[in-house]
Amino acid sequence: MMKFIFSTVILFLFCIDLFAQEVNKTNAIDSVDSAWMLISSALVILMTPAGLALFYGGLSSKKNSLNTIGISYMAFCVATLAWVICGYSLTFSGDNLGVIGNLNLSFLNNIGINDISGSIPTLLFACFQGTFAAIAVAIFSGSVIERVKFSSWLIFSFLWLILAYVPVAHWIWGGGFLSKGGELDFAGGTVIHINAGISGLIFSLLLGKRKDHHTESKPISIKLSVLGSAILWFGWFGFNGGSSLGANAIAANAILVTNIAACAGGISWLLIEWYDDKKPGLLGMSSGVVSGLVGITPACGFVNSFDALLIGILSGLIGYFGAIKLKKYLKYDDTLDAFGIHGLVGIFGSLAVGFWANPKINTGVGVFYGNIGQIWIQSKVIIIVTIYSIIITIIIYYITSFLTGGVRISKEEEAEGMDTSFHDEKGFNLND
Repeated sequence: MMKFIFSTVILFLFCIDLFAQEVNKTNAIDSVDSAWMLISSALVILMTPAGLALFYGGLSSKKNSLNTIGISYMAFCVATLAWVICGYSLTFSGDNLGVIGNLNLSFLNNIGINDISGSIPTLLFACFQGTFAAIAVAIFSGSVIERVKFSSWLIFSFLWLILAYVPVAHWIWGGGFLSKGGELDFAGGTVIHINAGISGLIFSLLLGKRKDHHTESKPISIKLSVLGSAILWFGWFGFNGGSSLGANAIAANAILVTNIAACAGGISWLLIEWYDDKKPGLLGMSSGVVSGLVGITPACGFVNSFDALLIGILSGLIGYFGAIKLKKYLKYDDTLDAFGIHGLVGIFGSLAVGFWANPKINTGVGVFYGNIGQIWIQSKVIIIVTIYSIIITIIIYYITSFLTGGVRISKEEEAEGMDTSFHDEKGFNLND
């Protein structure tokens, strides 16, 4: 009898221990993963109001530099609020016909303080994803600065976040119809860079060229731009490494290959520009670094170091072609090359992961490792997102124009510059 009781007690305790371990695996917050994601979120936040704002602000003309910084700054604020109001809910809460989510998590309501997504708090997951949404809006501001109304940009950026970014993010990351097709996009090549780059190009075409478009305008501060690119580089480790959603081997690989691609992109842009202009440009090198970062973004969780080197080199060359050659040939006015660097290189990066995805790194298998069909999957998603971005940007443009009485600033404001004509402030106290 005593043996039976003793055996029963031991079995009972053993079952409790197994149950506790299982609960811990599925329902407990992992403090290490959470710490890494807190850091990653902070790094990505740094990218927009500091990194991108300085990168773009230094590239703009002296009479619009402060306005350019302000547009990036405002984009972060507006997009973050739109994300909290309904963006997160529509992206990650349920699914309706594979197209969009629900509104039951609007204002992040119904998310408990102890709710968990994977191994991190759900509120932390929402914060991290919100930083991605914010920088996507700020990226394509580079296509239209120096001629867009500040009020129009406020409304356009809010509508674009809800109507352009959120649906694409849901399709690919939130359980929508593209998420089931096997597309590989580790950190936002399609969701962010292609989406924003294409929208920037269309917005700039609808807005029209600047009056002094054909006049060579020198950047106000190459030093600020290089500093901005360095901040972007630093923040990108959170951008790509954080997309693993944990402190793990995939995050380590993502950070390593991100750094390799950035360096390779910077050097390849520098060398091709040096060959063309007979002088090495520091601004070009910093733009090449950003191109390398863009190109590796969708692939960083799937490729090895050598393949990242190739992707980085090609990203720098494609970025140079888009920003320097293609824009001159087609004569469109993408002010700060958001399409050339983000859109065009983003397309390449999304195709590159289809070629170089390595099954020894992650679950994806690319063409060079035996899966020829992956490149078709990548191409199909690129085409769908490109078409949608074009159509929705045109719609948002005309809605914004109706609400604000036109999207473009007046001829007088454009001639004087937005820093003084609109803000009555100066970014630099320089004599004309």
